[in-house]
Amino acid sequence: MSGGKKAVVLLSGGLDSTTCAAIAKSDGFDVYALTMAYGQRHTCEIEAADRVAKSFDVKKHLTVEIDLRQFGGSALTSDIDVPKHDNVTDIGTEIPVTYVPARNTVFLSYALAWAEVLGAQDIFIGVNALDYSGYPDCRPEYIDAFTRMANLATKAGVTGEAPVRIHTPLIDLTKAQIVRRGLDLGVDYGMTTSCYDPDEQGRACGRCDACLLRLRGFKENGIDDPGQYQE
Repeated sequence: MSGGKKAVVLLSGGLDSTTCAAIAKSDGFDVYALTMAYGQRHTCEIEAADRVAKSFDVKKHLTVEIDLRQFGGSALTSDIDVPKHDNVTDIGTEIPVTYVPARNTVFLSYALAWAEVLGAQDIFIGVNALDYSGYPDCRPEYIDAFTRMANLATKAGVTGEAPVRIHTPLIDLTKAQIVRRGLDLGVDYGMTTSCYDPDEQGRACGRCDACLLRLRGFKENGIDDPGQYQE
């Protein structure tokens, strides 16, 4: 049941952001979902975000277009090949080419702008610092720094009327724990997509970092991933 509190939730249509939206809703927030069409190489995640937003009956769902392909620098926004592996243990420890420069800074800035217009103090983002690909903008110290900046950069923060809070409920969870939390909240993961390199039908490759981590999360819960895969 809604408590009337407003929250902007960054919603990509993936497993993590969907779980994050479910948590926000279960915590009593009215969810205002924000999806970024940033020039990513596949649009199926935008479609997935639409499905999730409708399923959760969010208060409003905005899809904002910003073309980061103009900058490139990532396998997700240029013609760089997405790395593939045969096993999750093959994922390296260095920042991979799927990292999109400044992506979460850009996304959180848009979320911050909408939150201030809505009069919302709360922003949810599904970043994770355990089972993830090593992105620097998924770490707790980054979120803390952005929160400090947000409260210096907004009228609501400076006046003290509505200081910004950034919620990262998944940040210290394993992928298996994230899946379990979502399942406990009734999330249908069949409507989500996580793959960095899906085919034209939107089916996941099963071998990129995102797919391998997702598959392990379901396996460790003893269940099959309901997502659609090429193999």
